[in-house]
Amino acid sequence: MGKRVNAFTDDALGNLDATGVAEAIAKKEVSVKEVTEAAIARAERANEDLNAIVIKAYDDARKINGSDKGAFYGVPTFIKDNDNVKGYPTQLGTGSFNAKVAKKHSRFVEQLLSTGLNYVGKSSLPKFGLICSTENERWGVTRNPWNTDYTTGGSSSGSAALVASGVVPIATANDGAGSTRIPAGCCGLVGLKPSRHRLVPMDGSQLMPLQIVYEGVLTRSV
Repeated sequence: MGKRVNAFTDDALGNLDATGVAEAIAKKEVSVKEVTEAAIARAERANEDLNAIVIKAYDDARKINGSDKGAFYGVPTFIKDNDNVKGYPTQLGTGSFNAKVAKKHSRFVEQLLSTGLNYVGKSSLPKFGLICSTENERWGVTRNPWNTDYTTGGSSSGSAALVASGVVPIATANDGAGSTRIPAGCCGLVGLKPSRHRLVPMDGSQLMPLQIVYEGVLTRSV
């Protein structure tokens, strides 16, 4: 029997969206340390039911890895595990190979961190991001926080589950044929496929016959 997973609680994150958290930090109503620890605590509680986190980067988050000059300075986020994050493997939703540790951030992750967002970990996806639900032999099934019997959609499954449940207010996604928009629809989120070149493209996408994969985010508000 499915259940609802709700990570919202009376902590530094409250029920604020990404803009609200950024404003609260800028006004010194809460500290970056407080919202980081709140996100980590929420992640630990919710992930047992959601199965949405494939890498925990809590130590990096506590050091604050986003630019202190960005508009979203200190706002916690998760990065989908098909983008390179320096110091961590990019596992692409599969255990079929031993992923190498990335030597540098992808261009999109660099752009993301320039906004001040502070990554807490990496989120789940189906094998190579090719299907619309995350069910694999290594990490299992990523579940919908509205009802854990249901799918989150995909391929940005983990990011959708973490944002919809309230673990973080924003998380990365990317979209070729609906991988941002489908989980947004399944989880009641905002998921926009940006106009071409509005954000830097995914590393390697220029090698595809058609450039259809675009980076973006999933959020709870516009």
